This record gives sequence, C-alpha cells and structure tokens, in this order.
Amino acid sequence: MHRRKFIGLIGGAATLPLKARAQQKSLPLIGFMGVGPFASPDILRGLAENGFVRGRDFRAEYRWAEYEPAQMAAQAADLVQRGAAVIVTIAHSEALAAKPATQAVPIVILAGADPVAIGLVESFNRPGGNLTGVYTLSSGLVAKRLEVLRELVPTAISIAYLGNPADTAMAEIETRELQAAARILGVQLIFLNASNPLELGGAYETLAREHADALIVSGNLVFFVSRDQLAAFSNWYKVPTIYAARDYAESGGLVSFGARLADGRYMLGVYAARILKGEKPSELPVQQITKTEFVVNLWAAKALSLPIPPTLLARADEVIE
Repeated sequence: MHRRKFIGLIGGAATLPLKARAQQKSLPLIGFMGVGPFASPDILRGLAENGFVRGRDFRAEYRWAEYEPAQMAAQAADLVQRGAAVIVTIAHSEALAAKPATQAVPIVILAGADPVAIGLVESFNRPGGNLTGVYTLSSGLVAKRLEVLRELVPTAISIAYLGNPADTAMAEIETRELQAAARILGVQLIFLNASNPLELGGAYETLAREHADALIVSGNLVFFVSRDQLAAFSNWYKVPTIYAARDYAESGGLVSFGARLADGRYMLGVYAARILKGEKPSELPVQQITKTEFVVNLWAAKALSLPIPPTLLARADEVIE
C-alpha cells in the first residue's frame, strides 16, 4: 500500500472517536434523578415519539442519591454545572432537592404528593418558575387502599402503615387520610417507618410484634425501588399487603391499587421533549393521572394461603397467575 495512503487511513481512523465524542458532547444533556443507572423505557418512549432518541438527539446522565436529601441537592447542582438542558425527576423528593439548585434549568417532575401543596409549583394550570410535570395522585388514593385491604381481609382489625419519615410531604398527607378512613372503618393503625432498604427488616419485626393483620405500603420512592424485597418480606411474615403501583404486584406483591405510573413516566418524556423544542415549563400545565389500576397477584395469594373474594377479582384490571 502507498505510504501516504496508509498514513491517511490510520489518521482517519484515529480521528473518528474524537469526532464522535465531539458530536455527542454537542447534544443537549438531560439529567435523570432518582432512576439509578438507566431511564425508564416509558420516559424514553415519550422522548423518542416526540423526536428525541437517546444518543442521537440527546445525551443522558443519571443520578441516584440513595435516599439522602443532601446528596440529591449536590447531584442536582452538579447536573446544573454540567450544563443540563432539562432535569427529569421521578419523585417529588428529588424535585424538592433540585429546586434550590437552579431557577433557570427546566425541571420535569413525577410527584406523588400534591406539587402545589408542597410548594413545587404555583398552580396546576400555570406552574410558574422552572418546574412542571405530572401528579400521580398517589397520596390521594391511600384511603381507598385501606378500603380494598379491609375487603380483602374482612377480619383485619389492626392494620400497619409503612411510611418514610424523611418524605414529610407524603407521610403527612397519607397519615392524615388514613386516620380519617380508619375511624370510619373502625380499624386500628400501626405506624412503621423505614428511610432506606436497610430499615425494612426492623419495620417488619415491629409489625410482627404488634400482631398487625395487614399492611399498607406508602407510595414513597424508597419502597418502589425496594419492591422485590418488600414482596419477599410480606410473604415471609404472611402479612397481606397492598401497594401503590402495579410494579409491586409484578414483583410478587399481593395487590396494588394506584395511578397508572407508566402513563406518568411517558408524560415526563413528552414534556422533556417539548421543553427541548423551546417550550417553557411555566406554560406547561401540571398533568394529573386520572386512570387507576387494580392488580391482583394470585401466586402471592397462594403463598399467603389467602383466598381472594370473587368481588375483588371481578374488579381487577389485571390478575397475575
């Protein structure tokens, strides 16, 4: 081969990775908080269907703070410093930590607690500032979960609630709603706390000592990412448990009742794409998920030796066998 042609080929091959890196760096950056080392396929689908494919139209960085608010705030500040065009959070706790870090970078949130009540946005129709997103109505459905659980276990008198005290916004709302519903149903509530997965074992030990007949798990993110562990604990302790989203039932949990989180995650991607196209978060109304789903896992029911009333099975949106 001619020496000059050979050198040209080697030089071209060497510069390709540099060009690729330069092109990648020129893409807008989306920072994902609270999603571990990956983004939900639902979020990515919302982005892709609106013209933004990861790696082609945007680059992504992921942050997972392991339940520490101080780390969340530091990670949000780092994403701002790195030039994030949009920050996407899958829980209001991340959004509360990210909000003080910037008034300029748009933040798209998936909130389980009312975002107006906890001060994230000014109103649903006109969020104001740099935040918008989706409200899952998770906390607003906890009283209904108590009703379903009582129907599932009619003899239950003592019912435990597992919450995360670090998430004061959701804990206060869920506690208030549960206490009101418990008075009507005539049941006694036992309050259990866990701020991270390492504390789950102790919470279940307390549940056993207090002889709780059933359990309601909060919709907090700590429990969502620990759903496999929760299902295993509930089956081990033989305690009928209701959860806030279908993901729990798919992980082996007994029953779930809550908003269709897949719809909310998809909407996060849609809003992130619209912002990248130039729309302002202050002018994008906070969406509310109005569709709920009730999922029953018959395998878990069998493990608990618990018959599911036919009336509940008839109302289920999905039965996992």
